[in-house]
Amino acid sequence: MVRSVRIVSSILLVCFFAALTLGQSSGEIAVPRGYKAPLIERSESLRVLLEKAVSESLASFPDKGWKQEEISVTVIDVRDPDKWQLGEVRGEQQMYPASVPKMFYMVALQQQLEDGKIKLTPELSRGEKDMIVDSSNEATQYVLDVITETSSGAEMPEKQFQEWQYERNRVNRYLTAMGYRNINVNQKTFCEDAYGIEQQSRGYKGQNRNMLTTNATARMMAEIVTGRLGTPERTRAMMGLLKRDPFAPTKDPDDQANGFTGKILIDRKMTDAKLWSKAGWTSKARHDAAYIETSDGLKFVIVVFTENHAGEKEVIPMVAGKVIDGLSKN
Repeated sequence: MVRSVRIVSSILLVCFFAALTLGQSSGEIAVPRGYKAPLIERSESLRVLLEKAVSESLASFPDKGWKQEEISVTVIDVRDPDKWQLGEVRGEQQMYPASVPKMFYMVALQQQLEDGKIKLTPELSRGEKDMIVDSSNEATQYVLDVITETSSGAEMPEKQFQEWQYERNRVNRYLTAMGYRNINVNQKTFCEDAYGIEQQSRGYKGQNRNMLTTNATARMMAEIVTGRLGTPERTRAMMGLLKRDPFAPTKDPDDQANGFTGKILIDRKMTDAKLWSKAGWTSKARHDAAYIETSDGLKFVIVVFTENHAGEKEVIPMVAGKVIDGLSKN
């Protein structure tokens, strides 16, 4: 009997360490079947357009003390679904992305649902909706726990922490497998601050905070809206969560539909234009990732990240307006 117990214990121990060695692959986020990285062609004319748009927009507010390194912009023209045109201004500059990673977590969640690794419940559906539509930090914390099978709590000894951190890195591994580079999305978002193992994961001084580039964010938005990251049903679900109506009545003039890229559509009375977006803002950052379709056939993604000017509401829509003007001439 004792020998049998020892054998069973040994088998369990071997299985446990095998799971660690294999990265506990059963819970990994799998790249969509048949996925191929999009063909993205860098456009010199689009780069020149963006540089002029950014320069003119910042020059419009000389008293605000804007520095060139405080803004990054990427545009992807997706009118040709087989060959996207990309223009950027500091598009590979890492910035703290505020709430923008919530869009990445949504994509990861939809993939896990598609693969049957997570079961959709009314509570999970509520959490995903609140994460994207209302940009709820509490909902984001819940969703990230679900897709990585981790949870907040006390700090851990180093060995346990490394095992926990490996699981928390699932979204990063998923994105890396699809060719995304120079980003980090493995942290929860908070209204105030992180504590315990969440602060341990950040590195205490923020060394492991979420970081994104406008290039990676624009690619993600473009892959969503062109249906490259899932079935038509999954794409419709994500597009439904990202859909914004700048002309709908609102009590919050600074919400995702009104206070960011959507403002230019309101100012120009572009009621026929369509907008999908995910904004992010903190006391220091103001960002927006948007996809716009216009009545004259424009289809483009624009991502603008700004730092140290969180209260400046004019620059993001102004840059977007100049992009619309420039693309309309091509």
